[in-house]
Amino acid sequence: MSTTTATSTADLTSNAPRGTYQVRTFGCQMNVHDSERLTGLLEESGYVAAPADADAKKGEVDVVVFNTCAVRENADNKLYGNLGALRPAKDAHPGMQIAIGGCLAQKDRATIVERAPWVDVVFGTHNIGSLPVLLDRARHNAEAQVEILESLEVFPSTLPTRRESAYAAWVSISVGCNNTCTFCIVPALRGKEKDRRPGDVLAEVRDVVEAGAIEVTLLGQNVNSYGVEFGDRGAFAKLLRACGDIEGLERVRFTSPHPAMFTDDVIEAMAETPNVMPQLHMPLQSGSDDVLRRTHRSYRSTKFLGILDRVRERIPEAAITTDIIVGFPGETEEDFQATLDVVEASRFSSAFTFQYSIRPGTPAATMDQQIPKAVVQERYERLTALQDRITYEENQRLENQVVEVLVAEGEGERDRETHRISGRARDHRLVHLALPADLPESERPRPGDLVTATVTRAAPRYLIADSAVVPGRTWQQLDPQQFSVRRTRSGDAWEAGVQGIEQSGACGTGHGGGGAPSGPVVLGIPSLRTR
Repeated sequence: MSTTTATSTADLTSNAPRGTYQVRTFGCQMNVHDSERLTGLLEESGYVAAPADADAKKGEVDVVVFNTCAVRENADNKLYGNLGALRPAKDAHPGMQIAIGGCLAQKDRATIVERAPWVDVVFGTHNIGSLPVLLDRARHNAEAQVEILESLEVFPSTLPTRRESAYAAWVSISVGCNNTCTFCIVPALRGKEKDRRPGDVLAEVRDVVEAGAIEVTLLGQNVNSYGVEFGDRGAFAKLLRACGDIEGLERVRFTSPHPAMFTDDVIEAMAETPNVMPQLHMPLQSGSDDVLRRTHRSYRSTKFLGILDRVRERIPEAAITTDIIVGFPGETEEDFQATLDVVEASRFSSAFTFQYSIRPGTPAATMDQQIPKAVVQERYERLTALQDRITYEENQRLENQVVEVLVAEGEGERDRETHRISGRARDHRLVHLALPADLPESERPRPGDLVTATVTRAAPRYLIADSAVVPGRTWQQLDPQQFSVRRTRSGDAWEAGVQGIEQSGACGTGHGGGGAPSGPVVLGIPSLRTR
């Protein structure tokens, strides 16, 4: 196993074209953002995105990179299934290279090469910047290169980044986690929390806004513990307020906070900073205090509900989402009922619900009283049925309400069939909206533009805003609350990105590759920005 990391990309690369790539991403927003860095590194090293219709299984892609997740039990099966599907292409095209990165690579290390010896590169969560070098080294030495670091040496935001979107950007404020949740393997794979200095974060935010983005999502394993490394407990609230002073930045989001560390100064900053969106993702995990105790979640249901009450008191329109685990070891029917009770009281706009799965290396993996699969499944179905009802009821409350929608690519799978466009409201709800039948092509909103419309119908998982369809009225005669478009710098940036040779698709998909993201390749620190 190689442990050398000092070699620079420039030592082993040249400006000559190196072939095509696909990056396939599984897991959380952190992984999606890491994949933006991987594509930036590859393009800076001379690789180009494979055409959207290129089939790696037919050997039509030169480099395939899997950015993996290790949170769920089926992560291993998903990876090795994909690797097995690529083996015939690899055998038929020896020059093709396969690289594995991300959390599963950090966890399994050399085991990946033992199980799939046709893999060329394995790299960890702490050294994604090594990928181009490792690809060259594997090609030169004709053997697999495995390089895993145990801790972060360079904050990844300093690496070249090919942004997935021209109008919305991820910005990492920290990596790693200092918590000890007994079900979670993330701290073991991403290490202790490392915080960026506020000036570096804000410089990157300004940089992506200058490049065209009007929405930024601040990323961290626990964003509200930001500042712990440099001793400022109020750093996250200050950071939100500072984002409010950035000209041209219209929407600020963040994910994910931890209930134990969520303080009122953050609520005040959200309420008093106009460009911080009325949206909050607050992971519950369980409504049972006993289960929370055994998972090492250092809050209880009363505190959790109190946070939601205070958020809604200051931000009545806030949409709150959550994460919930069903079937943690030892979970009784009484424990599960407590979760249902908290979900009913919380009125989440949506929830990411998971069935507990054993992750080797976590304390929960060796706990007694593992719950039978059939019991977990039955509870899971009850929970999702409850949350589906609540989501629909909460969506129905928004009927006849005016919404401002940031038009997005890839949000509406059936937009061509329904003749609608799609995007996210300020509270992050998905909205599908109709355009006036007589709207000229030159006036159509582009991804990155903002559309104002009125919700005409709620659906169980989204909103419909067909207020622009009014018989007998032209698009110029519509009330601005029925339909209006505000063209933005982001729409201009998107349009500029697709002129000439269109680059559709993105790295952040769990089921394939595709073309390059549409944003520019930039560095996280503007003073080092490439031109």
